[in-house]
Amino acid sequence: MAIADLQKPFLDESQIAASRAFMGLDSQLIIDRTYFAVEQDGTLAGCGGWSRRATMYGGDRSTGRSAALLDPSRDPARVRAMYTHPAFARRGVGRLVLRLCEEAARAEGFRRAELVASRSGEPLYRACGYQAIEAIHDDRGGASVPLLRMTKTL
Repeated sequence: MAIADLQKPFLDESQIAASRAFMGLDSQLIIDRTYFAVEQDGTLAGCGGWSRRATMYGGDRSTGRSAALLDPSRDPARVRAMYTHPAFARRGVGRLVLRLCEEAARAEGFRRAELVASRSGEPLYRACGYQAIEAIHDDRGGASVPLLRMTKTL
């Protein structure tokens, strides 16, 4: 629901459909215990995580994943799989999950974080201090989906 509903102002239908090919839950974050969920009024309001692994973005079905561990002294932690239920968008849920991710990564010695933002997520990340590094396009789902690699000092 978050992918379809929150991307509508930014992507066309073919890009939204293509997004499903590489977006989604990354169960490695759950196994690593680096994934957070926020419940509000009995509903999953949002979720997201951070990773000490090399994969930059993408869900379980994405190609090109790497479980190699990052070195906190030189590599940035990865913020990953951030989703907000559309009914809770722009109510602080994403900001809360992002803060939890940053605090946990910092506690493990990471000094920077990186993420790959969708067009709908970019305003939140900019407001939270992330800066653009590189514009990228992912066409694994058949249509080119614009994304933005971003970074922040923790």
